[in-house]
Amino acid sequence: MIDSIRRNSLKTLAVATVLACMSTAALAEGGSLAEIKARGQLTVGTEAAYEPYEFVENGVVVGYGRDVLDYMAAKLGVKLVQLNLPFQGLLPGLMSRRFDFVATSVGITEERAKRFAFSRPIGIVRSMLVVSNTSKGVNQPEDLAGKIVGTQMGSQAQPVAQEFDRQLKEKHGKGYAELKLLQAYPDVSVALSNGTLDVGVLPSNVLGVQMRRQPNAFKSVGEIGSPRLLAWVANPKDEEIRSFINTTLEEMRANGKLGELQKKWFGETLTLPTSDYLPKGAL
Repeated sequence: MIDSIRRNSLKTLAVATVLACMSTAALAEGGSLAEIKARGQLTVGTEAAYEPYEFVENGVVVGYGRDVLDYMAAKLGVKLVQLNLPFQGLLPGLMSRRFDFVATSVGITEERAKRFAFSRPIGIVRSMLVVSNTSKGVNQPEDLAGKIVGTQMGSQAQPVAQEFDRQLKEKHGKGYAELKLLQAYPDVSVALSNGTLDVGVLPSNVLGVQMRRQPNAFKSVGEIGSPRLLAWVANPKDEEIRSFINTTLEEMRANGKLGELQKKWFGETLTLPTSDYLPKGAL
């Protein structure tokens, strides 16, 4: 009886060892679409705090990215599981296999592209110049000289605004009257409305949301700086998964679905590159 129990225990241990080895081998080789289909779910990591790309509404993650993910999950015939996590944990979680890929709007940078496998761009952010709809003194970027300009402190827009101020001084001998740094982008909108700012510098996605909510309150008078491309991120070992993301985005572009979603969430189609979007040395 004892020998029988021991034999069964050894068999169980052997099976567990084989499964563990198989699991380790799978991790070493990278994730695959077959594994996703076998488990019946596509698991992605997201920081749902970048409207309209991904945000929480009534306790549910929604947005442009969520609609694209729903299309991908349906294509695979699996359930979508979207984990809403702080941005700081997304890329480490990707490398530890907590999810299949990162589906949040990650800016493509040279440093990141050397460590992580970026998809083709899913979005783009431009630094837009915004004025009150009743403003008459600013019609183009050159008109910012002598004006009170504001943006969010510590944001991507701050260095862009500072650089344009420098360019104005270099070209015309006169920059902004003042650059005000506010706590949040909504504060910039309030300051434009009450006249304490002449011009606000807002990311194009933030401006799009603002204009949907207050369609007659603001107008754009141009943009400054270079556009910033946004993409999703796969584990460098998961080339099949990155390829799936890219081919599906191309499929959605070709059949018009991507443009349809962009108009839904941004009010316009986005001009996104399909090649030469990664910096030198990228994976």
